[in-house]
Amino acid sequence: MGDVFEGYERQYCEASASLTRKCTAAAALQGEKLKQKVAEIQSGIDGAEALIRKMDLEARNLQPSVRAGLLAKIREYKSDLNNLKGTLKRITSGNAQQGAREELLESGMADTLGVSADQRSRLLRATERQNQTTDRLRDSHRTMLETEDLGVSILHDLNQQRQSLLHAHRVLDDVDVNVGKSRRIIGDMVRKMDRNKWIIGLIIAVLVLAILVILYFKFVH
Repeated sequence: MGDVFEGYERQYCEASASLTRKCTAAAALQGEKLKQKVAEIQSGIDGAEALIRKMDLEARNLQPSVRAGLLAKIREYKSDLNNLKGTLKRITSGNAQQGAREELLESGMADTLGVSADQRSRLLRATERQNQTTDRLRDSHRTMLETEDLGVSILHDLNQQRQSLLHAHRVLDDVDVNVGKSRRIIGDMVRKMDRNKWIIGLIIAVLVLAILVILYFKFVH
């Protein structure tokens, strides 16, 4: 839940409790004092409505998973405020008749305040459940972020290992190329050595033949 929404919600709960106390006090007043108290209550109701509008605007800017619960709480607050408006209307409409106002003080006001108190109790319980749900969502979100960070770290390590393997593969390719070149050079050298052997053998054979010819002509003639 957003901190801004919680601030508006706290202000509304305080305003609602204050308006309930003022309605209780206004039911026992009459004349000019009653008018002043009614004006004060009406100003407080206007301020509470402004807080509800701010909460509604703030809730609609939050994530969908959180927004639905907050909008349900706002509907409860609107219902609570409508009860306060009804109480104020009964107080002002009964100003002309003291008996009606006393009846309101003894019965209707007690019922209304009881409803308001019960409703606020339900709202507080709903707020607590909503906060617990929000905490669980926040913990889940934090766990998801930690898991995501771990996944990114693992992917980074795997990418580094992949780069190392590619580098080793390129080195092996270079070694294979060099080995191939070395084999060709050695093959050429072996062929040259074989050719040289034949040439040397041929020269030796020619020399031996020449020596034999020389010796033949020397001893024969």
